[in-house]
Amino acid sequence: MTYSEKQYKQRITLGQSGNTLMMLIAICLLMFIGLAFMKAVWFFRFPKEIAPSLFTKNVLGWFVLPADGDRLLSRPWTIITHMFAHDNIWRVFSNMLWLWCFGYIMQDLTGNKKIVPIFVYGGVAGGIAFMLAYNFVPSLQTQLPYASAAGASAGVMAVAIATTMISPQYKIFPMIAGGIPLWVLTALYLISDLATVSVSDTGNLIAHLTGALTGFLFIIFLRRGYDGSEWMSNFFDWVANLFNPDKPKKGKNIKEELFYKSTSAPFKKTLNVTQQRVDDILDKINQKGYSFLTDEEKELLKRASEEGL
Repeated sequence: MTYSEKQYKQRITLGQSGNTLMMLIAICLLMFIGLAFMKAVWFFRFPKEIAPSLFTKNVLGWFVLPADGDRLLSRPWTIITHMFAHDNIWRVFSNMLWLWCFGYIMQDLTGNKKIVPIFVYGGVAGGIAFMLAYNFVPSLQTQLPYASAAGASAGVMAVAIATTMISPQYKIFPMIAGGIPLWVLTALYLISDLATVSVSDTGNLIAHLTGALTGFLFIIFLRRGYDGSEWMSNFFDWVANLFNPDKPKKGKNIKEELFYKSTSAPFKKTLNVTQQRVDDILDKINQKGYSFLTDEEKELLKRASEEGL
């Protein structure tokens, strides 16, 4: 199988090789398990009175997004890692459940190329909004040195809104009165998500709403001809193929490789044996002789004798 055929097979399958939704969920769950393991180690090493604070400072603090700009400059990677980091089992469970619900539908509607970009855009935009809120909202500035953002909520919110905008009338649970429109599920998600954010936690509330706005704007720009996921998908493909020995060399014609140098035939021709065609061939033999038959006619006559016609 050629490189192009392998790539095409990966794109059309929902298996492990092409399922970016399951990749996102796996990354979040693996990071949660890793942080939970490190937290358990810290509780074994230190007294329970100081273990939580030490864990937050020495381990969790390297993955969550600080609201303080000076701290962010020393840990710039947290603008990405914070959206995969969870320290609460109920939060990671609810986020992954909703991500699977909306991501599965988006994958069904648009394929695998847009889920990760929308999730990342939503997470980054939510993180930036979180920082701006703590730096410029007077009531939050007193908490600036201690505030930090973590979790996939903003990214999930972006995926949920984008999926709903693509097809708000998409039906789920079709066995219930013909199906429930997707916008009903989205409304339920928005209510349940925002209800779990404390009224006093203005920073996280702003981050969640910014994630929703990001998903909305992504689809608006997509409808106007700008696909914000294209460059990110191309980058991921480039990284994935960076050390792939089977990738085509620069300048190689993919179309020629797939269609003209393929090891397998594009189709197999099967002759249709009928009594009328057999009679025509026999008449031709009587008139011109067997040597005047084409290869196709000889093959058809052979099959007719095998089938007893």
